Amino acid sequence: MSDSGTELPWAVVREDDNGNRYRVGRYATRGEAEQIVAEFESRGHRQLYYVEQLGRAAT
Repeated sequence: MSDSGTELPWAVVREDDNGNRYRVGRYATRGEAEQIVAEFESRGHRQLYYVEQLGRAAT
C-alpha cells in the first residue's frame, strides 16, 4: 500500500453514541466496504457504521 492510500481508497467508519469516529478498515472497492458495514449491521451492533472515500481532493 502506498502512503497516499490510493490502493485502499474506501474506509469503514464507526461512529459511537458520543460522536467519536474510528476507521475500522480500508478496502480496495466500495462494494467490499459496504459488505463489511452490512456484516456489522446484521450482528446488531449499536454504533453507526458507514463507508467513506479517502484521499479525494476538494475541488
